[in-house]
Amino acid sequence: MSPITVRSERGYRTAIEVGHHTVFADEKISDGGTDTAPTPLEIFLGTLGACIAVTVRAYAQRKNWALEDVVVELAMQRFKGDDYPDYEGDAPFVHEIVEKVEFKGALSEEQIARLHEIASKCPVRRVLENPVYFRDLSVTEGSV
Repeated sequence: MSPITVRSERGYRTAIEVGHHTVFADEKISDGGTDTAPTPLEIFLGTLGACIAVTVRAYAQRKNWALEDVVVELAMQRFKGDDYPDYEGDAPFVHEIVEKVEFKGALSEEQIARLHEIASKCPVRRVLENPVYFRDLSVTEGSV
């Protein structure tokens, strides 16, 4: 994967450079931003949704299934770790992502069930479900 560069603009607005594309992020006015672009967390959820849609569409195309459209709705909420009923670890917070994935087209119940299974295996979701480690190269090793 090519490196992604993020540059501050004015206030909290940032430019995210990915190859020859530029995507912008900002914060809501109530949070001190100018609300000229989605927030980083909104982009994050949008990235997950896009990954689900692309993964499912690619699978359906390989199978020559009549998938016409994929609609992914996502929401995220943060809970204190102690307050989340299904969590038994010691992390201070648990983030719950609620998803609704809808498939449109002349699909059988078996195909729809398989597409839901495939949706749960998109690469972004796999990153979220497995350990992630950060290495800070800004101090020790230079640029990416």
